[in-house]
Amino acid sequence: MKYLHTMVRVTDLDASIAFYRDALGLELMTVREVPAGRFTLAFLAAPGDPTAQVELTYNWDPEAYTGGRNFGHLAYAVDDIYAACQRLTDHGVTVLRPPRDGRMAFVRSPDNVSIELLQAGGALPPAEPWASMPNTGNW
Repeated sequence: MKYLHTMVRVTDLDASIAFYRDALGLELMTVREVPAGRFTLAFLAAPGDPTAQVELTYNWDPEAYTGGRNFGHLAYAVDDIYAACQRLTDHGVTVLRPPRDGRMAFVRSPDNVSIELLQAGGALPPAEPWASMPNTGNW
């Protein structure tokens, strides 16, 4: 058995690709339109790790999606949590749980999917502005 991917339904494919690729830093692997099923699939993965992917599913016929507590979050290890959070902030993403501890942060995608970022290896020393930044909303 091998883990392949996690599927997330999205309401705006372009906004979601911009979030996952440009702000979060994943690589866009493939995009496939399926006219018979009236949906588009976009697969993204962490740089250098194409084996664990996130599948964005965009249904052409609009649907309202509501978040469920049965899905927790996607998690990614990052080389520098402060740089990752700054890149997200520079792309207009609110860091909901800042990395005050130099180890963990949370953001949300355009479709309200919770994303956890974890510092690879040990925690970085606390640094501003993150160390004194309060939580925003929920993650």
